[in-house]
Amino acid sequence: QVQLVESGGGLVQAGGSLRLSCAASRSIYSINAMGWYRQPPGKQRELVADITSGGSTNYADSVKGRFTISRDTAKNTVHLQMNSLKSEDTAVYYCNAHFISREYWGQGTQVTVAS
Repeated sequence: QVQLVESGGGLVQAGGSLRLSCAASRSIYSINAMGWYRQPPGKQRELVADITSGGSTNYADSVKGRFTISRDTAKNTVHLQMNSLKSEDTAVYYCNAHFISREYWGQGTQVTVAS
């Protein structure tokens, strides 16, 4: 099993930056992939970015060039650096881990971008 604890959400003005962090309860090298999803109000959950155990990254088109996913293997933590935030980035952001054919989710953290 994997427990995920998120931090770093909040309220920011459009054009500003936030960094989300997700701490995993086991070595992230043992996890196939970790990522961030978001669920805007009234919409479905969508992939924002993910990173594999080998370090390959993938981004949604809407965040390319603005968001960066990275990891700190010593702390078993994955970060999402969000720059040039827009009002449409407002959502609950969830950390995700794919581990031995199962999906694990964090509790979610609210990101609100004020225009």
